[in-house]
Formats: sequence, C-alpha cells, structure tokens
Amino acid sequence: MKKKSGIKEVIILAGGFGTRLQKVVKDVPKPMAEINGRPFLSYLLDYYEKQGVEHIILSIGYLGKVIRDYFGEKFGKMTLSYALEEKPLGTGGAIIHSLRYAQHDLVMVVNGDTMFKIKFEEVYQFHLKKQSDFTMVIRQVEDVSRYGSVFLSEEGRIVGFAEKNSHSGAGYINGGVYLLNKNLLTTRSFPEKFSIEKDFFEKEYNHYNMFGKVCNGYFIDIGIPEDYQKAQIDFAKGI
Repeated sequence: MKKKSGIKEVIILAGGFGTRLQKVVKDVPKPMAEINGRPFLSYLLDYYEKQGVEHIILSIGYLGKVIRDYFGEKFGKMTLSYALEEKPLGTGGAIIHSLRYAQHDLVMVVNGDTMFKIKFEEVYQFHLKKQSDFTMVIRQVEDVSRYGSVFLSEEGRIVGFAEKNSHSGAGYINGGVYLLNKNLLTTRSFPEKFSIEKDFFEKEYNHYNMFGKVCNGYFIDIGIPEDYQKAQIDFAKGI
C-alpha cells in the first residue's frame, strides 16, 4: 500500500478576482475556470485526495457561493470547510482567517489557481528534518522575471527574495505551496489585511527557520490567458 503523507489538512486560497482572465473567464472565481468541462479546482481536489489529505479549507470571497454550491461539504473522502472573507484580507489575512478552521498543527497552504504536482510526503519529511517553522515549495524555471526570485542557502534555508522583473533568466521561484506550523501565524499580531509574501516572507525570513524545498513536478499558473489555454491542452493529455 502506498504510504500516505503526514499532511492531512490543506488551505486553498480561492478568493481571487482573476482580473487578467476576465476576457476568457467571466462570472466565476478564478479556481472555477473551466478546463475541459471541469472546474480547475476539481483537478486540485482530485490530486490532494490522492496525497492522503482529509480536510480542505477553502478560503473564499469574490463569488465564493459559486464554489460552495458546486462542491458542497464533501469531495470524495475529504471534508470541505469554507472560510468566507466578508472583505478582501490579502493573502496573509486570508490564511489567518482560514487557520481558525484548522484541526491540525501542521497545515499546507496552496493557491487555488496553480497546479504544482509535488509529493506531499517528501515535503513533510523535509519540514520535519529541517525543524522548519515554515517550508515554501520552490520551483526552478527558465525565466524568473514574471514571478520574482527566491534565494536559498546550500542547506535550503531561505536567504532572500527579489521583485518581479528585477531579475531574468533561470532561477528559483515561490511555487505558491507552503507548509507551516499553525502557531507561527496565530500566536502573533498582524493587521487584518496583509500580504503573506510582502509583509511576512520578505520581511521576516531571517527571523524564523524558513526553508525552501525544491520540487520539479508539473507546474502551471492559470492566472493569465496563455497559461489557461495551455492547461486545456495539458490536462486533456492527462498531465
């Protein structure tokens, strides 16, 4: 029997407006963009269930009712909970709000518009081995300019970040997948609305044990029309 990961709970950030996709996807949240007749989000849920996840917390805002009405309270064997943002809270505020629904101390956080095929068990073991407070899953790409860069030490510790378009060429990027110990964020005081990337990662990476786990599995961000169309082709091939 395939060994299941120690990661049982995932927060999916699914409250984005999807402004760059408005020309091709309208009136639904970005994770509900249709890929070959199915919402993108359903592919994510399929993948996470196969990784042994038991509880999904969906952080919803803009048109969140569309997600809730479609999926309900269960997906396969997984239980679904919904953390509704009454107003935009930023990525950091959304995560903290969602953590109120978390039942485990260790929680994975993912972006609802990105598919990054990683092995949860590998990330889990890396997190434990490094005694990490926060593990960011890192992807190597040919051109970092669209995303911004993450810099790692030889042991994998995060040692810096660079803005979008400040560097080009091959390098490491934030893959939008995080494994964190819940009390890292819930025992501190943050503004109600803040960016996890700008206001926490980039300012405080050297104050905590923050590590980057490099994974090179399939990666796509459907946030722009070109990659949304690419997903249609890739997913039809079963990638």
